[in-house]
Amino acid sequence: MDQLLSAIAVVSDPSQNRDLQQHAIDYLNSVRSHPDDSWRLALELFIARTSDGTWSNNPQIRLFALQIIDDFLNFQPERVFPQSALFPITADLHDRKAPPGLSAIEELKISFLSYIQEEYVYGAAESSFPYIRNKFSHTLALLFLASYPSNWPDFFPTLYKLLGTSTTLPAQTFNLHVCALFHHLLIEISGEVADSILKGARDFTEERHQRDGGVRDGIRENDSKGISDAVLAIISDTEARLVSARSGTTPDDQNMLVEAIGLAVRAFASLISWINVNFTVTPDTLPLLFRLLSDPSLPVRVETANAFVKMLQKGLKEPSDKLHLIRVLSLGDILPGLEQGTRGDEDQMLFREGLGKLTNALGLELCRLIDENSLASELQTLARQLQAQILPVTLRFLADEWDDTSITVHLFLSTILGAYKRQRKNSPLAHMTEEKKQFLSSLMEVAFQKMKWDADAEPDSMDDDEKLAFDTMRKDLRTFADSVMAIDEQLVNGYVENLALNTLQQYRSGAVISWQDAELAVYLVFLYGELQKTAKGPSQFVIVPPEVRAEMKSAVSISKKPRIDYSAFPLSPLGKLMVTLVESNISSHSHYLVVTQFFETVGRYGDFFRTRKECNEAVLTAFIDSRGIHTERAELRGRLFYLFHRFIKDIRQDIFKHVIPIILNGIGDLLVLNIELPEHDSPPVDPLEAAVNAPSLFDSQLYLFEAVGTLIFQLSGEDQSQTALLQSIIDPLLSALEDCLQVQMISAQDVLPILRVHHLIRALGNISKGFPDAPVPTPPDYKLPPWVAVFQQVAEAILLSLTTMSQYHVVREATRFAFSRIIASCGPATAKYIPTLLGRMLTSCETAEISQFVAFLGLVVFKLQFEIFDVLDEMVAPLHNHMSSIALRPVDGTDTKVELQHTTKSYLDLLVTIMTGPLFVVFVSPITSPIRRRRSGDPSDPQAQKVAWTVLARFTTHFGRSAAQAEAIARERAQASQPLEQNHYIPGFEVLIYERLIPLAFEIPTRPGFSLKDAQTVQVLSETATFLAAARKARGPEALEFFSNVFLPSRGWPTEAVTNFVTQLNALDTKGFKKFWTDFVRSSTNAAPR
Repeated sequence: MDQLLSAIAVVSDPSQNRDLQQHAIDYLNSVRSHPDDSWRLALELFIARTSDGTWSNNPQIRLFALQIIDDFLNFQPERVFPQSALFPITADLHDRKAPPGLSAIEELKISFLSYIQEEYVYGAAESSFPYIRNKFSHTLALLFLASYPSNWPDFFPTLYKLLGTSTTLPAQTFNLHVCALFHHLLIEISGEVADSILKGARDFTEERHQRDGGVRDGIRENDSKGISDAVLAIISDTEARLVSARSGTTPDDQNMLVEAIGLAVRAFASLISWINVNFTVTPDTLPLLFRLLSDPSLPVRVETANAFVKMLQKGLKEPSDKLHLIRVLSLGDILPGLEQGTRGDEDQMLFREGLGKLTNALGLELCRLIDENSLASELQTLARQLQAQILPVTLRFLADEWDDTSITVHLFLSTILGAYKRQRKNSPLAHMTEEKKQFLSSLMEVAFQKMKWDADAEPDSMDDDEKLAFDTMRKDLRTFADSVMAIDEQLVNGYVENLALNTLQQYRSGAVISWQDAELAVYLVFLYGELQKTAKGPSQFVIVPPEVRAEMKSAVSISKKPRIDYSAFPLSPLGKLMVTLVESNISSHSHYLVVTQFFETVGRYGDFFRTRKECNEAVLTAFIDSRGIHTERAELRGRLFYLFHRFIKDIRQDIFKHVIPIILNGIGDLLVLNIELPEHDSPPVDPLEAAVNAPSLFDSQLYLFEAVGTLIFQLSGEDQSQTALLQSIIDPLLSALEDCLQVQMISAQDVLPILRVHHLIRALGNISKGFPDAPVPTPPDYKLPPWVAVFQQVAEAILLSLTTMSQYHVVREATRFAFSRIIASCGPATAKYIPTLLGRMLTSCETAEISQFVAFLGLVVFKLQFEIFDVLDEMVAPLHNHMSSIALRPVDGTDTKVELQHTTKSYLDLLVTIMTGPLFVVFVSPITSPIRRRRSGDPSDPQAQKVAWTVLARFTTHFGRSAAQAEAIARERAQASQPLEQNHYIPGFEVLIYERLIPLAFEIPTRPGFSLKDAQTVQVLSETATFLAAARKARGPEALEFFSNVFLPSRGWPTEAVTNFVTQLNALDTKGFKKFWTDFVRSSTNAAPR
């Protein structure tokens, strides 16, 4: 015992040595892991008192003791429990608490009843340690579950006797301490046996399921009426005492009585869902609860509202019974008054939230009844009338200024709108009624006004969570607009157009518009486009004539679609809104949220500016000046940089060439890299990595550099001007990069020069991203654009930086980033840099970085193809050896395993890239001959397995084709006038196919853990089918002969199964065989011997 007490003391003392604390925690966990040996000691520690009646042990010890008893009761069924072998119990304690030989359950029962008598009936009920009181109620509930009904059938009658026992109270008065324990116990029992959320959070066991069912059945049969009567009697008695105390008749503590009533009502609510409704909804119950619903005390009202919610959610067999219950409750009559009486009162916020939940629950139940086909038509009509009765109060809750109250009715409203959409689908012409239209109109008015910022809102003082909550609420309200749009499009269109247009036109005319109204108007323009489902692209903003729309639809490809002058068509409602938005000059509003929403809207609808190009200049001007990317608000610049880049990308073909130098001059000051080191609370382990990974404005500044490239490319055709302008942007960056390479680092902490190099390389690379990709493969007559020469200078400067600083991971990462963009845009012009680039990277690459290098190599292979054949020919073998050495390293943790899987996947993806294009012939080279065999992937990594089988299928297709099969395929292609293919057969490859790969493919379904319920496993199986089909195609009749006479018979397959497999393999294409193979494995995994 001393060791246990010492361990608890160490864990509870934060000043103790961490190693010592960990040792103590391990010891306590070992004690808890053997509750059958330690529960008696725990019981003694919990109930032991000194001679003066105080507790012998501190609260931490007693709490830990209850945890051990919990573990015991959760783990052990009832049985006669032997004396503990680890912690002998003294004869004195055994004799004092219970006679020897009793079961553990009986011993706990006697001890706990004695404790309740001493502490709750006559004591302070753990008043100094409420967490002990709450914990004990849970432990007592576990004891009840372990003993009821077979071993403690009179559990509740035993407690009833204690409820009114006290030496200081009148006989008719309940003991509030015991009542509190009783109510906490009922809540715990309900949670354990009837709460679907709690039950779903733990692992299912049939034993526990049977036990919980037995407990519920036992209570329903024997004790439900007594429990309900006891709780209601306590509520009624305590309410009477509270009334007397409020009037001054008695000196009772009002706060204690309020707390007691609230807890009692919560306990009553916990019972409603699983005991007989006749015991909870009675002529005595409802008047009592309705009184409490109007009680002056807020906690009582809140708990009572929740009790009514539980009543409405009570499952009843007959829908008519539920409707009868709703009519008896008559909540539709009282909710409007309660809502009006609490409106605008901040002190009533929690109660209004409860009333909103009550309204929501009532509405949902009525929706279910209306959809219930078994309900008589007259009763369905009654349900619709009751639903219509609560719609006005539902909208008032939706309009509540407190968002927590507003969202309580969202589910009910969404359900109604879902029903309305079904009605419209079933009766397109007759579904709408005047009452429905009025409700939808009111809903839209409330929803759109709720989207507006509050009049006293101060966005600058809100934290990120509060702003996110407002954005989330707007998105939720938008779903209502989406639904109403599907029901009555004209209603939504009219409301949005009128509200947004009127506000924007008033602002244009010089009226003073509050920032809240202005921001809402701009947001509605943004939202209106999101709600449109009929058209996309420029067609969304104009009314396209039917004949033009038909011509567009009939075009078989993008290249053959007609070039359309959208500016010749009249504007659609959304187009009119966009024109008004731009012409209103709302972007000059004094509040930054209005301006930001303006840029969000024009950035979202860039296609509009293809229909009205005259609006471009005003928006570009706003973007470039202090309203946009030159804003003084630093927190907005990053987002505005992105929106500017997106806008430029959308309208790039419609920008006048003479304007481009003006735009570039206007943003030139923002292209200067002002690099600062981030601040840290404590010095980071790797200052350079920490500086690179820290969020900064530079991440968004990269969008500006891409926009620069996009703009300069639009000068194509003016080669001299284009090149000069590009050079003027790039030269300062190259000079800065050169200067950085000359700086000597003072110390390991002096990372600023390296950080500058990293940022400059990425900035230079992102300029090239604004230029279009070079064609792949390179056409014979392809001519390099003049601007490529400028990026060749950039490539050379970056290579020099890599040579100088290749020891730094961040420089290598920036180099890959930049070259991936330069290679994409410049194509074959970069081929001469690849040998040096890849050589430097591979020699400096760290293990954790190899997957990124391999992915980069895959991009190079795809973009440059035969331009880098010789480089790839020399690199594949050393790369393969490097990968093999990585695969053989021991896996010493989860991180290492994940890293290895990611690296393997990257390498296999590279092989797929090589084998898919013309460079697969690199594997015929003598240099690469040692690496032609690849394993099928780690069985624990299905993603790598899938890619590995893809690689093997392609290897088989290219290198496994026999001469005879090659000739047969050549004849087929000649007859079909298709170009002939060269056969790259590698002698002996068929041995690998027959002896290694085919047996491996058939082994996959037999491996441990194989399950067709797992989607990734199915993908692996599908790729093995791809390989089998490739083997059949490559080897022809020889493969079919192998399956028929050698392989499948050797595995004990029946003749019928062999014939079926071979027939399907020969007759089906790859897609069809995949389906056959998956179905075959699914149906015969357990039947076919393997």
